[in-house]
Amino acid sequence: MNPWLLWSALSHTARLSTALQILLFLPLTLATLSTQAFLLLSLLLSIHSLIHGTLILLWGSNALSIMQVPMHPFLLLVTFNAFSQSAQPWLTTAVYWWGKLLTFCGPSYVAMEGLSSLLFAQKAGQIGRGIADEAESYQFVILIATAAAFVAAAWWVVIAYPAAAASPLSSTLLGVALTAFLFLVLIGFRLRRTNVVEASLLALFLAYNVWLCGFDQTSFSDPASSYAPLLSNILPHLQTLVNFITNTLPKPVLVALLYRLSILQVASRILPTIGADNWESDQGEIDGRPTSIMTRILLTYRQLIFVMVYSHLLLLDPSSQVWWRWANIMFTLFLWAVELVVSPDGDDDSAKWKID
Repeated sequence: MNPWLLWSALSHTARLSTALQILLFLPLTLATLSTQAFLLLSLLLSIHSLIHGTLILLWGSNALSIMQVPMHPFLLLVTFNAFSQSAQPWLTTAVYWWGKLLTFCGPSYVAMEGLSSLLFAQKAGQIGRGIADEAESYQFVILIATAAAFVAAAWWVVIAYPAAAASPLSSTLLGVALTAFLFLVLIGFRLRRTNVVEASLLALFLAYNVWLCGFDQTSFSDPASSYAPLLSNILPHLQTLVNFITNTLPKPVLVALLYRLSILQVASRILPTIGADNWESDQGEIDGRPTSIMTRILLTYRQLIFVMVYSHLLLLDPSSQVWWRWANIMFTLFLWAVELVVSPDGDDDSAKWKID
């Protein structure tokens, strides 16, 4: 067997194991111990991720992915041991300020998600415009796909409406968001500063957030009540463990985490292509551009971002998650409105990033 293939398989397996451990250990600690213990584990995982990312930046070896696998169970044991009795005052102070930091970073997570979603929609619109210019058959396919996206978004909003508009304020926000989106689409089409691909993707983004605003939080039992100590019979214990995992991992949080991390990953790949001149062929100049440096930093410390974003989402109660979703919708629509106003007309050569 090719040693490179074996090493690559081990490295990817280690990365997957790391992600699964973080996904399980954080809600496990929150459900079985306390919020302070959860914050301590989050802090330890963040420090470890920061050191791990720095080593990757300096060393760059795939062996680091394998070497870090035992660290997460070790940090979990450290957390359980620290809170098996009364915690030290300095430890309580440290986790308190870490929780404050995660809370203060909440608006930045929302802003990054909205900005990344808008960036992805615009890049997809640019690619779609380029494909449509190649042949009329491609235009027909793109029109069908975007029409299906608009219909799916409308259906998604209708399905989510009873739960998302449960209060007068939320129903008002939904009406404002939909009206603003329709007006922005018409303005963008009239000024030739957007296209159907971009608009359809933003419609799906709007529907996705509305759906999360109305996600049924009561359909899952209390995670703490699903935990049971070790039993002598392994089969009932495995069934208890599966039930615990099913109820502990909150579905809205996992969906929001997957989308937020995925869209940040895609946006980090798009950033280096913005503003790059067609005649810029020197790879050294391209790698030295600020967007390329930002992309490298984001990809290097993506595990740290993963831990912090996940911890922040787990700390939010259902009502807080709903209001952050509405803030995300309004912020993204505001960004889009500003972009439509300040961008050049469709006939201007400088607008080709979007429509040509």
